[in-house]
Amino acid sequence: MNLIIGIGLVLGCVIGAFASHGGNVMALYQPAELIIIGGAALGGFVIANGLGMTKRATMAVIGMMKGSKYSKKHYMDLFGLLYDLFNIARKDGVLGLEREIDDPAKSAVFKKHELTMKDHHAIEFIQDYLRMMVSGEMNPFQLENLMDIELQTHHHEEEQVAQAITRVSDALPGFGIVAAVLGIVNTMGALGGPVTEIGHKVAAALVGTFLGILMAYGFVGPIANGIETKVKEEGSYFTVLKTCIIAMVQGYAPQVAVEFGRKVMPTAMRPTFVELEQHVRGKKA
Repeated sequence: MNLIIGIGLVLGCVIGAFASHGGNVMALYQPAELIIIGGAALGGFVIANGLGMTKRATMAVIGMMKGSKYSKKHYMDLFGLLYDLFNIARKDGVLGLEREIDDPAKSAVFKKHELTMKDHHAIEFIQDYLRMMVSGEMNPFQLENLMDIELQTHHHEEEQVAQAITRVSDALPGFGIVAAVLGIVNTMGALGGPVTEIGHKVAAALVGTFLGILMAYGFVGPIANGIETKVKEEGSYFTVLKTCIIAMVQGYAPQVAVEFGRKVMPTAMRPTFVELEQHVRGKKA
């Protein structure tokens, strides 16, 4: 939603202000310039990153239209799931916990927490590290170090998409100049013709420079920043998940373990101690 609103604001303000000064809006409609700039940018992206990254970038841009993936409800649902699992481990021991994490799709505990179940990466993370906890072969420090390495690797992979799109943003003004130069070459070939025709060709060439700069700083650059923000939001979510599991491995009670997670979650969405306590105990009931 933010993507659509932002694009509307950029186009509305730029084109609206241009029209209010008596500009001919249709003069900005230059499909050939758009093809030159967009095609060169896309081709350069494919050359630098390959088709796999192109597909990932496309999916990331589409994901921007859905807004933030993580809300307060997502965090509360996660706390409820972890609290339930930690209680099972505390009361029924290793065998009880192992039955639940072996196949989450068939687990009554996991099924109660639909928001978390939709996040396959989070479910795999919980399964993997609770299995390690069940095995008892790793101490909390080793487990936390392994979690940090995995999360850093995942974060780096996701950031690559934003970094690749940022490089396209940096190149777009240059592609705009390419389109402008080609427009001037076209204009030079029309010298000696009607003045009106020459004027139209010069205007089209200048629009190329305008489009390159507008696309870079009005659309592509902000999209890259938005994708990077979503990557950081995911990082915060998994930091909370990691903190809760490590607290449980260290021997803290389930209520205290999820409280550790509450303390490291984003402040804008952080529930109060009482709110979290009531939520997880309600889930337990």
